[in-house]
Amino acid sequence: QVQLVDSGGGLVQPGGSLRLSCAASGIIFSLYRLGWYRQAPGKQREFVADIASGGSTDYADSVKGRFTISRDNAQNTMYLQMNSLKPEDTAVYYCYTRVGRTDYWGQGTQVTVSS
Repeated sequence: QVQLVDSGGGLVQPGGSLRLSCAASGIIFSLYRLGWYRQAPGKQREFVADIASGGSTDYADSVKGRFTISRDNAQNTMYLQMNSLKPEDTAVYYCYTRVGRTDYWGQGTQVTVSS
């Protein structure tokens, strides 16, 4: 059974940094594209970044140059390094993958950017 467990959220001041982690089990991790989405209160879930099995990455325009997605296939873990955080980055962040026709999501980790 595929399971994604995301962690690393918290409260940070504007301009600060956080690193999110997503630990995967139940899949051959290295074969799959993985991503991060976020959902702010009252808004739809939106794409943040993803990383292909070969390591190529894609980012939402709103986070380019500030966030970095990476993966450690030996540890079955994906990361999102978030720098220069802004109040508008406040949201619940979810890791994601698709296996066949099925989408899998982590349980979400809250990121709050506030002074």
